[in-house]
Amino acid sequence: MPWIPRGLREGIVTTPYPRRPDGYGRGFRAAVAVRPGPHDRSRVGAAATACPTDAIADGADGPRLDRGRCVLCGRCVALAPEAFELDADFETAGVAREALVVPALPESDAAVAAARAALHRRVRALRRSVHVRHVDAGSDGAVEWEVAALTNPVYDVHRLGIFFTASPRHADLLLATGVGAAGMLGPLRETYEVMPEPKVVIAAGVDAVGGGLVGRGYAAAGGVGDTVPVDVWLPGAPPSPFGLLSAILLAVGLLPGGGHGTARGAGA
Repeated sequence: MPWIPRGLREGIVTTPYPRRPDGYGRGFRAAVAVRPGPHDRSRVGAAATACPTDAIADGADGPRLDRGRCVLCGRCVALAPEAFELDADFETAGVAREALVVPALPESDAAVAAARAALHRRVRALRRSVHVRHVDAGSDGAVEWEVAALTNPVYDVHRLGIFFTASPRHADLLLATGVGAAGMLGPLRETYEVMPEPKVVIAAGVDAVGGGLVGRGYAAAGGVGDTVPVDVWLPGAPPSPFGLLSAILLAVGLLPGGGHGTARGAGA
C-alpha cells in the first residue's frame, strides 16, 4: 500500500492551528491594512477612485478601508503604498459589521465587545461539537473551494469537533456564501428557520458580507445580512481555509484571544 511509506516519509501535515501559530506565508493576500500616517492625500484619493467596490473612504482623520467590501484587487496598494499594504493575517473575522473597517473607530469598540460577550453566552453549549450547514447563496465558487479544503489532512476540522451536515435540522452553524441571489434568499431563510437553537450564522467571503463586485440590485441582495441574522462577518475574496477555520472557532467561542486582530496566526 503506497500510502504507508508516503505517510512515514512526509510525517504529520496537519496544521497545529489554533493551538499555536501555523507560520502562514508572509506574502499571502489575506487582507489590506492601512498604514499609520502621514499619507499623501492625492494618492489616497486616487486609490479611493480606483477601488471597484468603493471600499475606501478618505476622511479628515485619514483613510479608512472596509474589508467587508474589499475584493483584494491590490489597486490601492499599487497607487498609494505609503497608505495601504497587503496583510497576511487571516484572522479577519468580526462579530460586528463595523469591526471590518480599518483602522477601527474608537466608538465601535464598546459595540464589538458587547456583541462578542452576547455571542459567547449564547454558544456556550456548542463548544464540544459543532455541525455546520453550508449554503451557497449565489457564489462564484471560489469560497466553496476553500470550504471543501477544510476537511483535507492539512486543516482536518474534524480534529476540533467540527463536522459538516447535509440537514439544517442537525446543524448548529449556518455558513452562508454568495451575494444573496434572488432565487436563493428563500432557501437560505428556510434553512436558518429550521435550525435548532442555539444557532450561529457566518457570512463567509466579501460577496456574502457586502455583495462584492455584484453589489445590490434586482438579481442580488448585496450579501446575506438582510436575509439571516449574521453573527460573524468574514471578509476575503475568497477567505482562505485558515480564515474560515478562525471564523468558525470565533463563532463558537474557541478562538484564543477572542478573534479579530487579537491573536495573530499569520507568522508575521
